[in-house]
Amino acid sequence: SPATTEAYALHGVLDDGAVDQPVRAPAGAVPSFGGLEVTTSSTGLAALSDAVVYLAAYPFECAEQLASRVLAIAALRDVLAAFGTEGRASPADLEAAVRRDIEALAARQGADGGFGWWTRNEKSWPYISVHVGNALARAQAKGFEVPQRVTRALLDYLRTIGRRFPPHYSEGARAVIEAYAISVRAALGDPDPESARRLVAAGALSVEGLAWLLPVLAADPESRDEAAEVRRHLANRIVETPGTAPVTVRYEDGAYLLLASDRRADAVVLEALIADQPDSDLIPKLVAGLLGHRTAGRWATTQENAFVLLALGRYFDTYEAVTPDFTARLWLGEDFAGEQEFHGRSTDSRHLLIPMAAVVGESGEPRELLLAKEGAGRLYYRLGMRYAPAGTSLEPLDRGFAVSRTYEAIDDPADVRRDDDGTCHIR
Repeated sequence: SPATTEAYALHGVLDDGAVDQPVRAPAGAVPSFGGLEVTTSSTGLAALSDAVVYLAAYPFECAEQLASRVLAIAALRDVLAAFGTEGRASPADLEAAVRRDIEALAARQGADGGFGWWTRNEKSWPYISVHVGNALARAQAKGFEVPQRVTRALLDYLRTIGRRFPPHYSEGARAVIEAYAISVRAALGDPDPESARRLVAAGALSVEGLAWLLPVLAADPESRDEAAEVRRHLANRIVETPGTAPVTVRYEDGAYLLLASDRRADAVVLEALIADQPDSDLIPKLVAGLLGHRTAGRWATTQENAFVLLALGRYFDTYEAVTPDFTARLWLGEDFAGEQEFHGRSTDSRHLLIPMAAVVGESGEPRELLLAKEGAGRLYYRLGMRYAPAGTSLEPLDRGFAVSRTYEAIDDPADVRRDDDGTCHIR
């Protein structure tokens, strides 16, 4: 029986042609266990219906929750038309909910153009006001009707957001909300790259704030240097692994004023990268990481669900607009390993296992794994290797933390002894 098993994997996407990956069986691997695992799919969007239904059926309806629902459903209009919601809510019902939510939000706008949590008579909350503006801008871009009187009054509020903060707001919280406001103003047709440059120069922005400003700066020729600085800073905050690419974030006192969270930061950075660097290899990994953090098919809060679905909607519009209609074929060396067909929209994955004995081969030399795609659409693949080391004495592994295990005799000390190399002998 193997002492342990090991596994690792590479993830990638293929739009055209083929990918050629050298494969070598690990030295000393048990030939009767494990092998090469190939998983393919025609979409990077695993089923999103649980997250959509979570927002649509959320039992409370403050301004933040209404705006988050509008954001998600408007952003996913094309995705829902392509994949549906597994019979629990039709796209038509969801669109009707968006129109109702826009009317409800318009009725809650305060005299200053901003929005509070529940009624039009309460004091406006800066983050909520910006968030509602984002929802209305996205809905308008997707063809929903938004009253112009509402957006005009809201733009006046957003242009003067710096004067709207209560005294207890920290410098960092003010900067992030102002960055979000500049992003929303650009979406409403009122770009302000000069203010974006000023915020970047002040140096108080979080990862989210920088990501919100990147599309504004990238669209302005005079902000070329600032855009490059933001790209560098964001790249330094992304931790790339073979399968995912989470963003390293740090929150200080006052994060509750922003309704902040790690997953929301990942989503905001993902959408910024799609807009600014659509060919980045980090994008599919950010998507994979976000999908891997779901619990019961959704994320933790209305904010997280809204921003993740917003980013995934942008991902779909950018990379998966073409309906899949292709065949994926696989070779290991000269041997044909199989083919898988994808026709139409589907979240299904196909799996293929090549036994370790076939991976090892007769010579033991590396072999070429060739994955080719023919047809329209994007192919997502995972190449994994699972194996068992033949040896029972394994070297310790350190990845930043350690787990130790000790055996002790209870009655006779001679019942347990340990050699210099760490091997234990137990009576």
